[in-house]
Amino acid sequence: MSLFKARDWWSTILGEKEEFDQGCLCVADVDNSGSGQDKIIVGSYMGYLRIFNPHPVKPGEGIQPEDLLLEVQLREPILQVEVGKFVSGTEGLHLAVLHCRKLCVYAVSGTLGNVEHGNQYQIKLMYEHNLQRTACNMTYGPFGGVKGRDLICIQSMDGMLMLFEQESYAFGRFLPGFLLPGPLTYSSRTDSFITVSSCRQVESYKYQVLAFATDADERQEAEQQKLSSGKRVAVDWVLNIGEQALDICVVSFNQAVSSVFVLGERNFFCLKDNGQIRFMKKLDYSPSCFIPYCSVKEGTINTLVGNHSKMLNVYQDITLKWATQLPHVPVSVKVANLQDLKGVIVTLSDNGHLQCSYLGTDPSLFQAPRVESREINYEEFEAEMKELQKIIKEATKTQDILPKSEKHRDLIVTAEVSPDLDAESVTVQSRVTAQKPSLAVCVQAPLAVTCDQFVFDDLEPDSSETVVVSAFLKGNCSPSELEGSCVVSYNTPTGIPKVAQCNFRLPLRLVCSPAQPSKAANHKLTIDTNKPPVSFLTIFSDFVDPSSEDDQVNVLGFQFSTSSKTTLLASKTSQRYRIQSDQLEDLWLITKELILRLEEHFKKQNCKDFACTFSGAIPLQEYFELIDRHFELRLNAEKFQELLSERAVQFRAIERRLLTRFKDKTPAPLQHLDTLLEGTFREVIALADAAEENQANMFQAFTKLRSATHLLVTLISLWQKLSTDQVAILEATFLPLAEDTPELGWEEAVDAAISYLLRTCLSKSSKEQALSLSSQLSMPKDTSRLKKNITLFCDRLAKGGRLSFSTDSAAQQPAVMPGTVLNNTSHLEEECGEDFRVHKDLNECYGITFFRGNFVIFCISTFQ
Repeated sequence: MSLFKARDWWSTILGEKEEFDQGCLCVADVDNSGSGQDKIIVGSYMGYLRIFNPHPVKPGEGIQPEDLLLEVQLREPILQVEVGKFVSGTEGLHLAVLHCRKLCVYAVSGTLGNVEHGNQYQIKLMYEHNLQRTACNMTYGPFGGVKGRDLICIQSMDGMLMLFEQESYAFGRFLPGFLLPGPLTYSSRTDSFITVSSCRQVESYKYQVLAFATDADERQEAEQQKLSSGKRVAVDWVLNIGEQALDICVVSFNQAVSSVFVLGERNFFCLKDNGQIRFMKKLDYSPSCFIPYCSVKEGTINTLVGNHSKMLNVYQDITLKWATQLPHVPVSVKVANLQDLKGVIVTLSDNGHLQCSYLGTDPSLFQAPRVESREINYEEFEAEMKELQKIIKEATKTQDILPKSEKHRDLIVTAEVSPDLDAESVTVQSRVTAQKPSLAVCVQAPLAVTCDQFVFDDLEPDSSETVVVSAFLKGNCSPSELEGSCVVSYNTPTGIPKVAQCNFRLPLRLVCSPAQPSKAANHKLTIDTNKPPVSFLTIFSDFVDPSSEDDQVNVLGFQFSTSSKTTLLASKTSQRYRIQSDQLEDLWLITKELILRLEEHFKKQNCKDFACTFSGAIPLQEYFELIDRHFELRLNAEKFQELLSERAVQFRAIERRLLTRFKDKTPAPLQHLDTLLEGTFREVIALADAAEENQANMFQAFTKLRSATHLLVTLISLWQKLSTDQVAILEATFLPLAEDTPELGWEEAVDAAISYLLRTCLSKSSKEQALSLSSQLSMPKDTSRLKKNITLFCDRLAKGGRLSFSTDSAAQQPAVMPGTVLNNTSHLEEECGEDFRVHKDLNECYGITFFRGNFVIFCISTFQ
């Protein structure tokens, strides 16, 4: 097999924004010149009819004005063009043009010109048929064995075959079991029509059977007619090919028997006259068109198959003989004789690229010049290599693989929250062309926004888009977080998908309002600082009355819209702040807001050593009550699910019994089945309402649990003065889920995470580290194990445990601390063997303990 580009002999582009399809191309001696040269007839969906007679001066030359014989615009779209003996009284060729609701037959004639402009061509309408049904395609041939003329058969969109005997309408027949029209052709050897139905079957219908069948126009009155007046349309033979067909063609050459070729979506078939398969070829591409033509080898047929990869393959039966590259995807292909050149391949694309080409290659006259031998200059090569490496390094820096800094990002998202709580403005700025950008605004439930999805048109360079959204509280519980995010996804001009995002914080005034402070409260927390107390008039100016005469406001009240009141007090004598409330979860937002505003206040004053600490008791018992409440609602949800499943099974069983009774021909009493059905239905509705109410309560309990968990993480981090990395580990341990799911709940996820930390970085001995964790998480029976692990976790931290995922932290703490004097190290040598060395020359002793594959070095003492 050889692969070359098709040699362009002549080509042109037809019109502007016109569309073409399979039946829009035909080649024949339409003007009856008798020279044996074909003309190219092209019709378009825009109604243009063009006839070409290419005469290139040299191969590959563009169209000349005299190559276009005729161009005329008809009033309707052209579905198909064919050339045949369609006019009675003459055996000359005429042009048949199929429109949606009309069939027109034209005579094409030319007049010799006396000037340099050449001959003149015109078409004359011989006759036309107005169609009662919308046409799809047509075929022609000597139906019934007539001599010297061709008849036309048109297939409509609703499955009717309309046959015309030239100027007159013959009859119409509906195809049985019709759904969608397929390709249609006529076999003169068997006098039958062959099509491919929507059942993916090749079907053959005899012309005689169609002629003697009941007329389609009288099909509604078939029951009143006698049996002798007509017969049903019966298929001659059927072959299931298992796929839709793109085209069908019947060929009969002198040296080969008559064959039916069918082009499918993934195969092309060659069938005998009786429907048996001669051969088939499985294609590894998506074909678009084909045409069989005569082969030089006796008993074989050549086939041209075009595909959507712009390739044209030549097959001899099933053997691929040649493959050539086309400049377009062909929707129709023909073989023509043009200007004494036989076998020219004519292809047409769907956008009007018409090309006449031939196979083969042109000889290349280029000869490579002789290379002069010279000595190699390694210094020049090395300098050139360094220059190329520098270019490659600069090019790799600009690739879209690593994230760019904020200054060099292609697209920037900024969110600005209005202090008046009326709206939030999100601006998207693009430095390059951003294709299909979409913006998502995300907030934590029960917070919501008026619109969370935005889709923009393509952003041009240095352009921006701004949207305004409003946030509000949706539900009867306070949120656990006031943070939100804006995410923009887009494509670069090179097709690379990218994401840009930014975070924002909603104001505290959105979920609470100023209120009178409360003296009594069930839960109290005290936050210590290393700086003098700050007046609330400075850091909580949005909650303090501006008309207040007191310059040193040290107490504030916060009333949440869905829960209790929270009070914030600042000590006048010490550096402490107290937060108190009747609900533990309500302490979280005020505590976090206090710490953030204090940090911002001292940051503005360039104070870098500000720190907050917590020295009180961690409120574990109150926290465990929230865990028990959430877990109880999860158990209730499972119970409701089981009860709903049982009642649904019962309801369907009663329905089946009632249906059996109703279908019984002998009436039988219902035996109170209808009463039982109604009662079961009410139970299902009541259980569904209870499950829905429990789901809402579980969401509220989970939100409260998240708030209390945030508070617990903050207190532990202030208590142990954890670093940023350690706080991240703590948050990942206690806050693994954004929401509960039936498959995975908060309790089992947190229990697994804490158990892992207790067996790794917080382990006391190697025995604990050797214990294996369960690889499958499931809902526990109770929360006793979880509460025990949380208590143990806090106890280990209080005793000096350190949160870390590094291997060194997993080692057992040494029994001998730095500064202890050891005069006898023989027992260490016996235990550790070669892993222990005494460096007397350095006057220091180092012990190397081998523990779980890691060497941990401790400085023990200095020799006296």
